[in-house]
Amino acid sequence: MSSKPRRLTEAEINDRCIVARDIVGRAADLALHYWNDLGSLEIRNKGVQDVVSQADVRTEELIRADLAAAFPTDAFLGEETGAEALDTSDAIWVVDPIDGTQPFLLGLPTWGVSVALVTDGQVVLGFLACPAAGEFFEARRGTGATMNDRPIHVLNASLLSDGLTTVGCSMRTSPADVAGMMERLLTNGGMFHRSGSGAIGLAYVAAGRMIGYIEQHINSWDCLAALLLIEEAGGRVSDFIGENGLVGGGPLIAGAPGVYEALQELMPTRHVASR
Repeated sequence: MSSKPRRLTEAEINDRCIVARDIVGRAADLALHYWNDLGSLEIRNKGVQDVVSQADVRTEELIRADLAAAFPTDAFLGEETGAEALDTSDAIWVVDPIDGTQPFLLGLPTWGVSVALVTDGQVVLGFLACPAAGEFFEARRGTGATMNDRPIHVLNASLLSDGLTTVGCSMRTSPADVAGMMERLLTNGGMFHRSGSGAIGLAYVAAGRMIGYIEQHINSWDCLAALLLIEEAGGRVSDFIGENGLVGGGPLIAGAPGVYEALQELMPTRHVASR
C-alpha cells in the first residue's frame, strides 16, 4: 500500500525549480521552431474551436520525458498526453505545451508554454515561456514573480474602469453567459480583452497589463502557473484547486485586490470559492 503524498521540502522544490526552468526554456525553443515553420505542421481537430498540432504533442513529450528522467516518482498532468500517478505522488507537474494553439497556428505571438508544480494541493512553482514575444515569466511561492528576471506586480486598481479585464471563454461556456459577463463589465465602466490564451491573459494580470481575469470554466493546465504568478505579484485569485479544478477544471476569478469583489459580481454565478 502506498503512503499518503507529503509536501515537498524547500530543498526538493529548489531542485525542481532549477531543472524545470531549463526544460521549459528548451520546450519553448522547440515550439518556436515549429511556429516559424507553420506550413510543415500536421493539425487535427479535437472538437469545435479545439485543435492540436504535432507541435503541441512533441513539445509536451519533451517536457514529460525530461521531467520523468530527472524526477521519476513525480506525477504528470498534461493537456495532450494525459495524467499519471496523480493520487500517489508528492509532486504533480501540470503542463500545457502550447496554450493558445489557435493563435499559434494563425501566426500570432500570443501563445506560451505553461508548466506548474503542485504539492500538497498548492502550486509552488509556475513557469510561462512566451518565446514569440521574448518573455519568460516565473514564480516560486513566497519569493515573488518575475518577467525576464525582473519583478512584476499587479496594478493598483480600485475600479473596473481602471484598466482592461480579460474575459475567457470556450465551448464549455454558453454564449449567453459570456455575453452577460461582458455586458456587466461594460455597464460598470470596464472593457474586455482576449488574447486566445488563458495563461497569457492571466500573466498579463500579474505583470500589471490587465486588472483582472474571469472565466466560467478553464482547465488547470491553462491557468495554474499563471495563478501563482498573480499571487506572487500581489494579486488575488479564487480557490481553483480547492474547487476540484486540478482534474475537472472550473470557474476562475483573478485580479488586483482592489477590483476582486467587482470581478466576482461579473460572473454568472457567485458560488466561486475565494482565497
